[in-house]
Amino acid sequence: MAIITLTTDLGDKDIYQAALKGNIYRLLPDANIVDITHSVALFNIQQAAFIIKNSYHYFPDDTVHLIGVDTVFNDYTRFLAIRYHNHYFIGADNGIFSLIFNEPPEQMVEITIMQDMKFVHFPLADVFAKAACHLAKGKALTQIGIPVQGMERKMDLQPVIERNLIKGMVIYIDIFQNAITNITKEFFNRVQQGRRFTLYFKRNETITQLSWHYNEVDEGEKLCLFGISDHLEIAINKGKASGLLGLNLGDSVIIDFQ
Repeated sequence: MAIITLTTDLGDKDIYQAALKGNIYRLLPDANIVDITHSVALFNIQQAAFIIKNSYHYFPDDTVHLIGVDTVFNDYTRFLAIRYHNHYFIGADNGIFSLIFNEPPEQMVEITIMQDMKFVHFPLADVFAKAACHLAKGKALTQIGIPVQGMERKMDLQPVIERNLIKGMVIYIDIFQNAITNITKEFFNRVQQGRRFTLYFKRNETITQLSWHYNEVDEGEKLCLFGISDHLEIAINKGKASGLLGLNLGDSVIIDFQ
């Protein structure tokens, strides 16, 4: 029996998460449910995409990833079930998949499962749950939908190179208030080529060396490193970089190579 992961913006205080999980267990009593997070900011597909893109590959092949962000039924948004890198993904065609995938998926269908009118305002607990349980049982993707090509696309802002500079931005603030940028380790290494650098960010703050660990500097001191997501992070050892340094989503960062 495959794992079903849940990534939603449902929070922890209302009935919605209970309705989703309860219906999955009703359909598949021995389901193996893993919560990735239910704390995605409301309708924030960019945040959800970052979390899923950097976590799904830790799970075994054939894991089913149910994405419940911006999934309210409307007349123009399709619900998709997708196989990508030996994993299954279920979600709304609202642009989130274009932010998660680096290449075309292996297989993709538009889900045709009939909506139960009891859940007309909450397809996540009905259509999505049914699709997830179907795939978790090892059944074929094509039995729950019709093959489709193409998906809604959202722009994933990439860092740019200008002479000896990388210009990037903060794309995620984690629970520790580390400010994570869109500059990946591979991109940084390709441009750096062994050169020294200065990282500039808000309030004329600078960092001039990479750390391997958060505790390589004294408590309360700032640092930068490549974290578990392989994206460059600005952090404070046992401190809250976002709040203390005034870093917010969308803020620019510049790396100047010498």
